Amino acid sequence: MLEMQHLTKVYRTDRLETHALRDFGLSVLEGEFVAVTGPSGSGKTTFLNIAGLLEDFDGGSYRLDGVDVRGLGDDARARIRNQKIGFIFQGFNLIPDLDVADNVEVPLRYRGLDARERRRRIERALELVGLASRARHLPAQLSGGQQQRVAIARALAGEPRFLLADEPTGNLDSLMARQIMELLEEINRQGTTIVLVTHDTELAHRARREVRVVDGEVQAPPRPAPRDAALA
Repeated sequence: MLEMQHLTKVYRTDRLETHALRDFGLSVLEGEFVAVTGPSGSGKTTFLNIAGLLEDFDGGSYRLDGVDVRGLGDDARARIRNQKIGFIFQGFNLIPDLDVADNVEVPLRYRGLDARERRRRIERALELVGLASRARHLPAQLSGGQQQRVAIARALAGEPRFLLADEPTGNLDSLMARQIMELLEEINRQGTTIVLVTHDTELAHRARREVRVVDGEVQAPPRPAPRDAALA
């Protein structure tokens, strides 16, 4: 479960103070698929970075899977990210001179998994995203949609409890975007909690719940779906 209460985040320079989040509150239950929408500059990406422990916050509280993350050191944050969180970004962030399987393997090496376990996870993730037959292709030999599937496989190979996606269809045409959304829906049906930040209202409506952020605040108090519904 992801739970934020009265969260604030302020960016400061010598002359400017920008309130990215103001009294931000959001709860996401295990097994949910939540879309976070809002205009550019509304605080969506700041929220996602804090949710993924990539940024700290100034006030309020944030508990991830029951752990109060405020005050955790860099090592503890990195450990939680590595064990519980998967990231999907608008840019595929693939290493061009590594093939598909090796791209998926990169974060697994940082976890110290042995070769057999890494191989098992790579094969399972690529099978899930429908790219088992492309394991030895380079990114340049794949379409944009296939490259995003590799990025999703890379995130899934870590077997995360939470999948955080920041505009994952932003660089894709409408057909590929729908295919990626269908894949995320299937991943969610298999039990992974997903938080999706998107400008695309059509995609947002396909999530199980939509939360709109404006000027750093949730526009209306979110109401988590009942646990039975979230896990159905």
